[in-house]
Amino acid sequence: MTPLPGRPVRGSTTRRPVMALLDLLGRRWALRILWELRDSALTFRTLQQRCDGVSSSVLATRLRELAEADLADHSGDGYALTEQGRSLFGTLVELDAWASRWRPRQPS
Repeated sequence: MTPLPGRPVRGSTTRRPVMALLDLLGRRWALRILWELRDSALTFRTLQQRCDGVSSSVLATRLRELAEADLADHSGDGYALTEQGRSLFGTLVELDAWASRWRPRQPS
């Protein structure tokens, strides 16, 4: 079942939207698929190649989940980020910038 706001998800029964998002993004290949769709629509085969040969069944499952979550969709040009997907990607870029500055405390 696709993790969506209002549903219990792996590791949490709170139904909080952030927990659903973290569950969805934590699934194998989900973030990579979003990353590869950042600039333009891609066909299934091109997306599979860009994702280092992810299996077609896993790619199809992730694309279905991302579509159900309204983050990616299929059009005549292939798979692309939706408006919500582009908004999420902008947030992920900010998170990436934060992670680049992240310095865990060193043991004393």
